[in-house]
Amino acid sequence: MNRRLLIILLSAFVIAAISTYVVWRMVGARLSVAKPQASTHLVAAAKDLKIGMIIAPADLTTIQVVGQPPTGAILDPKNAIGRGVISSIYSGEPILDNRLAPMGSGGGLAATIKEGFRACAIKVDEVVGVAGFVTPGMRVDVLVSGVPPNQSNNQETQTRTILQNIEVLSAGTDIQKDAEGKPQQVQVVNLLVTPEQAQILALASNQMKIQLVLRNPLDTSVAPVPETAMTNLFNGAKPPQPAAPSAPRKAKPAAPPPFTITVMNGEKTSQEKFATPGGQQ
Repeated sequence: MNRRLLIILLSAFVIAAISTYVVWRMVGARLSVAKPQASTHLVAAAKDLKIGMIIAPADLTTIQVVGQPPTGAILDPKNAIGRGVISSIYSGEPILDNRLAPMGSGGGLAATIKEGFRACAIKVDEVVGVAGFVTPGMRVDVLVSGVPPNQSNNQETQTRTILQNIEVLSAGTDIQKDAEGKPQQVQVVNLLVTPEQAQILALASNQMKIQLVLRNPLDTSVAPVPETAMTNLFNGAKPPQPAAPSAPRKAKPAAPPPFTITVMNGEKTSQEKFATPGGQQ
């Protein structure tokens, strides 16, 4: 065999052996550094859980999560059984503590009411309820329409925004009976309000017609809205604006005093008065 060819082959074998050894050391070092991540068993929903439901053992299952579990995740089913659902939970989703009502508070609508707030129910029809688009978690403004009291000279209908950025707790139908005793469905919307706002809603629902206006949940601004009267829709009149203060009237300058000329004619002396330019004689 050619000596030169033998040297090339031996060099290639040596380089390949060295490369294999280096790669093996690098892979072995990384495998020794990487540690298997611990897994955790979490309590999850075995089916879709709606707002107001009280969790039973059959509603729960367990799932295995690799790595750090979510904040507030429930690890023991005993910490979830008997608590009310305050936010919808889907099947297979881990159950978090902040999605459930406190232990012992029960279920239903009462469990979803925040501390310091009240749930106020108002009756609306499908159109007033924004045609079925008002769902729990949405934000609405409350408008009232009617004739303001103590207006004997002006009996026109006015509309005013009384509440803004109000959260909807629930929206559904309530079966009531009409004057003939027949059942009829009435749309009922529960709003999350403060005690003062609940009084305003109660008074408005008994005296005037209520209209709900759907708004973007991200738009939380509350701006003053002037009331609108019926006449404004036809004559295009705008709400009265405060009159601008009138400029003070400038006093006319006083007329300059006249000047006097003494006329001497022999022994006679007389005086003549003349008006100055711009003055009066």
